Amino acid sequence: MTTQSPLIIALDYPSLDAALCMADQLDPARCRLKVGKELFTRSGPAVLEALHGRGFEVFLDLKFHDIPNTVASAVQAAAEQGVWMVNVHAGGGRKMMEAAAERLQANALKTHLIAVTVLTSMEAAGLNEVGVGGTLEEQVKRLAMLAKDSGMSGVVCSAQEAEALKSCCGADFLKVTPGIRPSFAAANDQQRIMTPSAAMQAGSTHLVVGRPVTQAENPMAALEAIETELAGG
Repeated sequence: MTTQSPLIIALDYPSLDAALCMADQLDPARCRLKVGKELFTRSGPAVLEALHGRGFEVFLDLKFHDIPNTVASAVQAAAEQGVWMVNVHAGGGRKMMEAAAERLQANALKTHLIAVTVLTSMEAAGLNEVGVGGTLEEQVKRLAMLAKDSGMSGVVCSAQEAEALKSCCGADFLKVTPGIRPSFAAANDQQRIMTPSAAMQAGSTHLVVGRPVTQAENPMAALEAIETELAGG
C-alpha cells in the first residue's frame, strides 16, 4: 500500500513479535515504518516480509558505510526485498554513494536512496572530537550537497537544518528528519529536535517519530494527534 503521509514510525524493538504487535496497531494508509539495526540484526529479512505483508512501506535504516562495491551490493539487496527507502552514510564519500545509486539504476530498482549527514544525537563538540572542523551546520550542508551531486534522492538531517538544505538542494530533494517531538512528548536522547508542524514548515519532507507513538497508551491516537498538529488543528 502506498501512502502520502510524511510520517515514518520507528519500530525500535528487540524482537519481531514486539515490532509486529506495534505494526498491528497502526494503519499503513497513514504512516510508513522504519526498521533499524537492532530489529533487522535480530529478525533479518523476515521483518520486512511481515511488514510488507501487512501493507506497510518500509524505510530500512541501516546506514551503510563501507567500500563502494560492498555498499552498492547491500543497497541492491535491500531494494530487491522491496523496501521503500534505504540509506547510507554520506561520510562514505562520492565514490561510495555513486556506486550505490548506479547499482539501483542499472537494475531498474525504484527504492529511494538517501544519505545520513550528521546524526541528530551529535553536537559540535562531538564533531570536533572526530576531526571535523567548522560548525555542525556547515558539515550538514557540505554532506547534503555532496549527496545530491552523487545521485542521492535526499538526506537524513535534523529539522533544524531542513530550511538551509531546501535552499541549497531544492524542495524536491528529500529531507528525512528524526528528532521529531510532538508538543505532547519529551525530548529523550535527541539533541536537535523540532515539532512536526515546525519541521514541515522548515522544509522537512518526511518525519521520523518513535517513542511519542510507540510508547503511547494508544499509538493510533498519538498518530492522529500528530496529524492534527500537522493540519494546524
